[in-house]
Amino acid sequence: MNIVMLTNTYLPHVGGVARSVAAFSDEYRRRGHRVLIVAPEFAEKISDEKDVVRIHAIQNFNGSDFSVALPFSGHLSERLDEFRPDIVHAHHPFLLGMTALRIARSRELPLVFTHHTLYERYTHYVPADSEALKRFVIELASRYANLASLVFAPSTSIAELLRERGVKTPIAEVPTGVQLEKFSGGNGKKAREKYRIPESSFVLGHLGRLAPEKNLEFLAAAVAEFMQGHPDVHFLLVGSGPTGTQIGNLFASRGLGARLHMSGTLRGEEQRDAYCAMDGFVFASTSETQGMVLTEAMAAGVPVIALDANGTREVVRDGGNGRLLKREDRADFAAALQWLYKLPQSRRRQLTVEARRTAEDFSMENCAGRALELYEPLLKHNWPLDDSLYAQWQRLGKLIGAQWEILEGVGAAAGAAFQNTTPR
Repeated sequence: MNIVMLTNTYLPHVGGVARSVAAFSDEYRRRGHRVLIVAPEFAEKISDEKDVVRIHAIQNFNGSDFSVALPFSGHLSERLDEFRPDIVHAHHPFLLGMTALRIARSRELPLVFTHHTLYERYTHYVPADSEALKRFVIELASRYANLASLVFAPSTSIAELLRERGVKTPIAEVPTGVQLEKFSGGNGKKAREKYRIPESSFVLGHLGRLAPEKNLEFLAAAVAEFMQGHPDVHFLLVGSGPTGTQIGNLFASRGLGARLHMSGTLRGEEQRDAYCAMDGFVFASTSETQGMVLTEAMAAGVPVIALDANGTREVVRDGGNGRLLKREDRADFAAALQWLYKLPQSRRRQLTVEARRTAEDFSMENCAGRALELYEPLLKHNWPLDDSLYAQWQRLGKLIGAQWEILEGVGAAAGAAFQNTTPR
């Protein structure tokens, strides 16, 4: 089948949605399907991209590392005519997500929407952040989901949340799978040598964007508290972002700067080696819908210590492949780190085995297979494109109808936002 995916973030941006789109696309293509990705331009270019349409975008929006796509492109329609999609898959409800709705309606194609993100946790990137804005993005995403033919939820807890928010469209749980071969078999010794971490050290690690919504202030404080009583413990922090300087200052102020190792963004073999250098992966975000880095760490055989939250509780099994903490408390988190640190090697090996088993359950092969099975009942016969004047008028009418749906949804979401209610 021919699948067109529209996303507001894609490679080379490092983030969960970008990596999800890339991973699913790779697996679909491996199975013989065609995928066309529509995504914004980024300042960093990727050469020799195949089947990717880049849309003009505002770079580094509001000081972030995001690009904001301008949802107008003169050549996109021609590419779609050549590609002849069977399925339109939107990965955001706004900007290019609205373009996805227009495409689906005007071409009479099914629209699938993956609700990757708790958008209300990201409104701090917008200058006019407020409780009203949070209500607006919740309503906008929920109303968009109700315009789709099918909604993919990355986890059970997100599926339940969407139903609570009034989504009536059928919801299927489809997590982003982990490409096991990309994260197993790394050279942890090589990574430790690169970052000057003694081979005998106990290494805690984290990978992800260093941004406020990741709750890194709490995580860094808990890890630093534990490290102060354990001189052989090091912290390997992989990623980049605005919170990095704050974390560095915290560790320096506590005399731990020499044991904090900030690698910046890593890809490919270097990323795999970094995972394999860790004895434990730490995670405190409560804004995730799945937490892909958890399954990546587990594919490398690394147990996880994390806060209980949407998307995390489906992956981390307390006492099985790590620890899942019910409350955000630094003493509790430090105690969980102490538990892992004190475990005998035989018990640590059991955690490693269970972590790898969990990653296998979330393999990309399994997750992509489920997604393709869900696409199949939505397909319509792809008739030859009709270029007659009558057909063009029909498509224009459907496009106008789609635009009305968009405006109606935005207006209704704005009305709900300014009601004196708490976000659902």
